[in-house]
Amino acid sequence: MASVATYLNFDGNCLEAFEFYKGIFGGEFLGEPMRMGDVPPSPGMPPLAPGEAERIMHVALETVAGHQIMGSDTMPSMGHVLRPGNTTYINLMVDTEEEARDLFTALSDGGEVEMPPTPMFWGDLYSAFTDRFQIQWMVIAPLEEELGHS
Repeated sequence: MASVATYLNFDGNCLEAFEFYKGIFGGEFLGEPMRMGDVPPSPGMPPLAPGEAERIMHVALETVAGHQIMGSDTMPSMGHVLRPGNTTYINLMVDTEEEARDLFTALSDGGEVEMPPTPMFWGDLYSAFTDRFQIQWMVIAPLEEELGHS
């Protein structure tokens, strides 16, 4: 079955971030998180640098409406450099204002708010923020009452 997932990279705190997200969205990881040390050695593969065996190679979690987030840690010994930027948001489109506000409150805790939940001219409640792991989110829900009548 075809699906779409958002893939996130971290610099050693991937599992911490995914435990945080799991606490908000519930459910279980889609399979056990795989660590870099679980990768079978292959000819020519350099040994892992100290501390890198515990880094996450892959983890996945369902968020809402079947959307998955997946993630891994970078490998500094292989020249990977994490460069958080503004190129990706995870956009959650939920059914109710209450769910949107609850997700905003939980996910933005310890992060930086770009826009709190705000009724927008197009008829949705919209928020945008960066969580404490430097991941950018948008949360959108249909307004339950028409703009100006709340």
